[in-house]
Amino acid sequence: MKLRLSLVAFCLLFVTFAIAQNKLPNISLKGLDNKSINIANYNNSSKPVIVSFWATWCGPCIRELEAIKTKYAQWQKDYGVELVAVSIDDSKTINRVKPMVTSKGWKYKVLLDVNQELKRTINVVNVPYTMILYKGKVMFTHSNYTPGIENKIEEELKKISTK
Repeated sequence: MKLRLSLVAFCLLFVTFAIAQNKLPNISLKGLDNKSINIANYNNSSKPVIVSFWATWCGPCIRELEAIKTKYAQWQKDYGVELVAVSIDDSKTINRVKPMVTSKGWKYKVLLDVNQELKRTINVVNVPYTMILYKGKVMFTHSNYTPGIENKIEEELKKISTK
């Protein structure tokens, strides 16, 4: 009986967590311009939004954002997509973010999750972690870097654009 109750409680917790993760939470992060942006505002976008969690110390994160950069201008034109790169650099490494973004020529909106509140809230375990939102719903997620992931992201954007 205790096992059954434990199992039911776990299932309810899992379902509640899964439902809660369908949208971005009501958390404000600062951009590189030091202005606060509530990440939940992206739930209301009528265009696809790619949210990519990364850090300056994460080689795979940088490779993924560089791979995306090769297609980003075309994706903006074809799908109206916006990419929000959420840095999880802490107070020790946060000063490296802006110089890296500038040197790489990334045209993404960059937000700073210094205390990793957003990362914890949506249970991001590994970076890079990438998700595509469309009309307030999570349509795709991917953890870790795989060469060619930009092609998979584009496939997902094509699927979304036909809806």
